[in-house]
Amino acid sequence: MIVPSLPGYPGATGHTELDTHLDWVLAVRQLIDKAGLAGADLLGASVGGAFAAEMAAIFPGHVRKLVLIAPFGLFDDKEPAADPWAQRKDNVAGLMCADGAKWRCTGRAARGRQFDRMADRDEPRLRGRGAAPSGRSATPRLEKRLGLIAAPTLILWGERDAVLPPSYAKKFAAGINGSTRVETVAGAGHLAYLDQPDAVARAVLAHFA
Repeated sequence: MIVPSLPGYPGATGHTELDTHLDWVLAVRQLIDKAGLAGADLLGASVGGAFAAEMAAIFPGHVRKLVLIAPFGLFDDKEPAADPWAQRKDNVAGLMCADGAKWRCTGRAARGRQFDRMADRDEPRLRGRGAAPSGRSATPRLEKRLGLIAAPTLILWGERDAVLPPSYAKKFAAGINGSTRVETVAGAGHLAYLDQPDAVARAVLAHFA
C-alpha cells in the first residue's frame, strides 16, 4: 500500500499553487504517475474520495478498482452536508469521528495542526476561489462525471457520519455506471477508517482481491 500526501498535508507542499478543483485533480494525477501507480487500485476518503472518483472518471485507465469512503463531491439541498471548515476547533473531533477520542489519539498532532492551518488560513482563500470542498457553491458537480466511472467500485459510509448524511452513499452508487456496491460501517463516523479500522480494512481488501 502506498499512501501519498496530497499538497498541503504533512510532508507535502505546493497547495498555495493550486487555485481550482481541476488543479487539485491534476495534482493527484501527477502523484499517481510519478509514483508509477497508473492502473493500480485506488482508495480515497472524504475530500480525497472526491479526487479518487474524479481520477476514475476522467482518467479511467489509471484506476483498476476503486474504493470511496464517504467522499465529498455531491450536494443535496434537502440533506445538506456539514462544513468542517466552519466549525469551532473543539467541535472537530466529534464531527469527524463517532468516537472523538479516535481523532485526538490517532495522529492527533499532525492531523490537528494541519486542519487548524487549513481552517484558519487557507479556507477563506479556497472559498473565495470556489475550491472549498463543501457547500452548494463550492461543490464541483461531480454528479456530472460519475457516469464515466467504469472501475468496480466499493462505497463505504459510516452509519453515524455527521458530515455527509449516509444517504449520500446511494446517490453516489446511482450515478456510477460501473459495478458498484455500498456497505455501511457500523459504529463509524465520517472517517470510518479511524473509528472502525478493522472493519474498513476487511471490506477494502475483499474488494481489491
